[in-house]
Amino acid sequence: MINFAVLRRIASVVLLAGALAGLLLTAVQQLQVSRIILQAEVYEEAAAAKAHELAHAAASAPASAGAPVAAEAHEHEHEHEHEHEHEHGDEWEPANGFERTAYTVLANVSMAIGFGLFLAAAIVVSGRKVTWRSGLLWGVAGYLVFFVAPSLGLPPEVPGTVAAPLHARQLWWIMTAGLTAAGLGLGVYARHWTLKLLGLVLLVVPHLVGAPHPAAPGGAAPEELAQAFIHATALANGVFWLALGGLTGYFYKKFA
Repeated sequence: MINFAVLRRIASVVLLAGALAGLLLTAVQQLQVSRIILQAEVYEEAAAAKAHELAHAAASAPASAGAPVAAEAHEHEHEHEHEHEHEHGDEWEPANGFERTAYTVLANVSMAIGFGLFLAAAIVVSGRKVTWRSGLLWGVAGYLVFFVAPSLGLPPEVPGTVAAPLHARQLWWIMTAGLTAAGLGLGVYARHWTLKLLGLVLLVVPHLVGAPHPAAPGGAAPEELAQAFIHATALANGVFWLALGGLTGYFYKKFA
């Protein structure tokens, strides 16, 4: 029989914790992550413009003398256009400033509520009492499952980075997050050593399989900017998951 009181409690916890954690994530992102993205987009647009100029110059050159150049320029332009379409397509994008920030808030809050559902469900299944302190540990687990483990194979990428096909990356990310969650669960809750060993194996499997990568990796942005983005994103996600876990534990106990 469905316990609607428990469902209402979980819904209240998830909505409150998700909204607050999503707002905090947006604020943290504004400190560094968003600025790095804007800088990377400048490099991305410049690379696309250069590829277009090369293709236009090659098309205007004599066929006999410019055939190799034209072929190279056309291939270069095709790569940038394919990359741009792969990442952005012809979709509408919000304007920089308030509009972009507002859509970022909406996306972050929605994402936080979704992840909050996972945390609340895991807490209910565990059957353990939770406070804001133990909620921090749940947040650490979420950080390991949904950010750290996938990032070991697919680190965060700035705009303009050459990447493997999206569906391949998504499948590997889902596999990694799922096996990491199962591995951590067995490692913490299983009593028999064979199950704990199985949990360890599950943690390693995705990285033995290997994440999908392009044949020729690279990107428009400098390597220093790409590394700065990885560090900034790791910090922002760490703050987010600690906040989401702590708030989930706090509200879960408050509404008990």
